Amino acid sequence: MATAAPTQELPLFYSALQPLNSNEHSKMKIRRMENATQMANAHAVPVTVEEFPLLQRHFPIVFSVGEDPIPLALMGLNEGQNVFLDETGKPHDRNIYIPAYMRRYPFLLARLRPESDELSLCFDPNSGAVGEFDDGEALFEGTEPSEATKAILSFCEQFETAGQRTGAFVQDLKKSGLLMDGEVAIQPEGSPQPFIYRGFRMVDEEKLRELRGDELRKMNQNGMLALIYAHLFSLSQIREVFARQVQQGKGPIAQPEAATAEA
Repeated sequence: MATAAPTQELPLFYSALQPLNSNEHSKMKIRRMENATQMANAHAVPVTVEEFPLLQRHFPIVFSVGEDPIPLALMGLNEGQNVFLDETGKPHDRNIYIPAYMRRYPFLLARLRPESDELSLCFDPNSGAVGEFDDGEALFEGTEPSEATKAILSFCEQFETAGQRTGAFVQDLKKSGLLMDGEVAIQPEGSPQPFIYRGFRMVDEEKLRELRGDELRKMNQNGMLALIYAHLFSLSQIREVFARQVQQGKGPIAQPEAATAEA
């Protein structure tokens, strides 16, 4: 299911990064991606706390394992299985919410030098969405960023800000001792034993109920409590994702006692 946060040098989905600038990219345009197979196979996608209210309606929200957990939307229960996108990366249901992490691709803000705090707008040159095309929206008007580029930059800046708030939320969760190793058992009709899914973290409801009144009041006032319950409510979607996998012929194929979500 959800495993450790991505550890590769490049973020999930990105095969390369190139800073956007008017000298090299003045003739380039941005167009809709026709194929995003790397997304079609993603079973877990990083998300921000601002998205929890929308995400909980469609996806289980869990936390990655490791020293620095991040919230993840589960799009499948096994690595390489995504029940919400087709083989080209397009959603089966156009009304479903797509996480901001996926929508910002192929762009992101990145530090060009580790010692600098300055972030630059970069893009994945291998995405197929940015290039010297006949169609699409221009990225520059002369040497100045176009309206399309300004909108992309604004979206990426909002994502970075949301990411900072998300990091603070997770740190507060860790300090409160509320995160625990998760486990979900699903027993389909006719199966002699349940399928067990592990490899993620979740909020411990028992510890949440045992918190002192002043701690709960503080969580309620700063909005943390609402986010925790959005996460907890979303866990009921795990069974829906399981059912989608079965319906789409994407599993489970292992023996129930051996099926886990660890990748």
